[in-house]
Amino acid sequence: MFRFDQLIRSDMTVRDVKQRYPSTVPLFEQFGFRMVCDDCDIGTAARRNGLDLTEVLEALNDAAFGPHGEKDESPNN
Repeated sequence: MFRFDQLIRSDMTVRDVKQRYPSTVPLFEQFGFRMVCDDCDIGTAARRNGLDLTEVLEALNDAAFGPHGEKDESPNN
């Protein structure tokens, strides 16, 4: 069952999201997040890249949980 408290949030680090939801990695690259940003929270990295945080979070959550794919099942879940 899907729980809203499992959504990707702005206070999560880029590295944690990439590891937990590998389907988000191409989006981070598309948005211009560099590897040096991996230890930053998503909100800070989005601001530094001049991105709309709401759009970034929506795209990441769609990649992780969206209708075009199933939720990533990694051993850490």
